[in-house]
Amino acid sequence: MADSATKIRVVERSAVSPPPRTVAATTLPLTFLDIPWLPFSPDQTLFFFNLPTSTHNFMQAILPNLKHSLSLTLRHFFPLAGSLATPPRPAVPRLEYAADDSILLTIAEAVSGDRFKNSTGYHPRMARDFHKLVPLLQCSSKFGWKHESVLAIQITVFPHQGICMGFTLRHVVADGRTFNNFLKTWAAASSSSSSSSSSSPSSSVVAASHERSLIKDPNGLEEILLKEYWNNTQIPRKDSVQPSLSIFHQDMTRATFVVGPKEMEEIKKWILTRSEQLFGSTQLLLSPYVITCAFVWVCWMKTHWPKWEHDDQDDPKQSTHYFGFIAGGINRLNYSVPSTYSGNYVGFGRSEARRDDLMGENGVLHAAKAIGNTIKRLNSDLLGGAEKWISEWEEMRGSELHVTMTGSPKMDLYGLDFGWGRPVKIEEVSIDETRSMSLCESREVAGGIEIGVCFAKPKLKLFRALFDNGLGPV
Repeated sequence: MADSATKIRVVERSAVSPPPRTVAATTLPLTFLDIPWLPFSPDQTLFFFNLPTSTHNFMQAILPNLKHSLSLTLRHFFPLAGSLATPPRPAVPRLEYAADDSILLTIAEAVSGDRFKNSTGYHPRMARDFHKLVPLLQCSSKFGWKHESVLAIQITVFPHQGICMGFTLRHVVADGRTFNNFLKTWAAASSSSSSSSSSSPSSSVVAASHERSLIKDPNGLEEILLKEYWNNTQIPRKDSVQPSLSIFHQDMTRATFVVGPKEMEEIKKWILTRSEQLFGSTQLLLSPYVITCAFVWVCWMKTHWPKWEHDDQDDPKQSTHYFGFIAGGINRLNYSVPSTYSGNYVGFGRSEARRDDLMGENGVLHAAKAIGNTIKRLNSDLLGGAEKWISEWEEMRGSELHVTMTGSPKMDLYGLDFGWGRPVKIEEVSIDETRSMSLCESREVAGGIEIGVCFAKPKLKLFRALFDNGLGPV
């Protein structure tokens, strides 16, 4: 692993708002699909682009268009420039946008030499360096109300090499689909010739719907989940606005792994040769997502318990493990919501398996069955058990027994293009704090899936050995 010594200096900080007098002051209530995100720390994502320019040229020739197109885009995605307003308990948090609200845009320069190539690799790299590339959210208090910004952006220039666009996002304002719509709209406006020469919105900007009445709540989940949220705020947790550079990840290393269609097919065939013997005629759901998640779940398990013994299998708390993930709601609810809806429209999935099953020779098979069954249940009843979403995920988050998966291979994140080509690498920094794994479509392998992990060096070495050896030791 190459020695890491990334250093940056801040060049400029500026506030970017929607165009003047285009958005009125607005208050948006949180739906029952937003509320479960309140306890979560921010999502922190990095997009690296090959753009061999000097810092001076970037500031003079590129940045003005980026700011202008961002402003035009925020006219339609204005909640991202607003704040999450949290009142004293037990009142209801809400999203607020005032006429002078804005997104903090930080421009920085990497001053430590040739670090861009190292940062965009798949090999092990020091996790702490990536935290220098994501911005912090702002927080203020007034009259007992806490106001937290929901999005901040940092663009770091690696002179004559490339740039990194870093985003810190509170998911309470937008799910991955909504944020992806925002990014694609900004990128289209930026790359459009009209966006830099006109003060009117570019034709490439797609309007977003913020109509919260589109979300139906016949079972009163909003009240139930809000009560769950306030009950769980009594549990100590990490600062939701400014994750700290804790001892946990001072010596942590990040790496990216890829599961391609060939490997997926091999795993699927391996599962099918054993499934009838274990589960009879049960039909397993073996999508690329299920296969990939099952495989890396078992690799993750064996990384954390390499010397596991069966002496705890009678203790259900010790022998039961969960795999958490997010399920999109667009095609899973019994009513339609437009694809332009801006907010959260996802559910929470939690798969369960015993440790002795996951660690045994048929671990991937048990993992695939557990994940597939959870997806089947979500397909038929996305909101089944929704009243326990917050308490169940609080049990998983930060626990060494359980793991969560962030991201989706359906987002086409590598299709993002601001006019200088698609990203060369995407990194999900927030997994360092949450002990999660990240997932997105592969840039280099058609139909493949990238998995991002962050472990201490010895564990990363073991995970790599398990991953590379495939179904041998797993």
